Amino acid sequence: MPGIDECLAGAMSIAGARSASLVDWGSGLALGSLGECPTGDHETSAAETTDLVRAAVESQTFTGAEDRRSPLQDVIVTAGRSYHLIFFIDTVFDSRLILHLWLDRAQGNLAAARYRLQALAEELVLG
Repeated sequence: MPGIDECLAGAMSIAGARSASLVDWGSGLALGSLGECPTGDHETSAAETTDLVRAAVESQTFTGAEDRRSPLQDVIVTAGRSYHLIFFIDTVFDSRLILHLWLDRAQGNLAAARYRLQALAEELVLG
């Protein structure tokens, strides 16, 4: 079972990956990061990603009454030359963790990256 470093290395092995971060969206802190950074600073990127995640989680549109039984699984943001995949990680303790992958659109495959990111998040062992 991989830990944080192995999980991030696995994410960076995805075709087109530019960066990968494990973020505590409760605090906005990056627990680990690899690769380039969209903002030039991993902590700034983690904080900004946290703002986006909080907006999605608090939105009635995305988590309306019917969806409360199945919480958000991921968020995908499409930019001009890249995708940002944000995958929510289930933990046994009271934590709010996400795995954020910055993916180059020309070199990556969104569907394959999403599938691999989900597998990495499910295999992640924190402890």
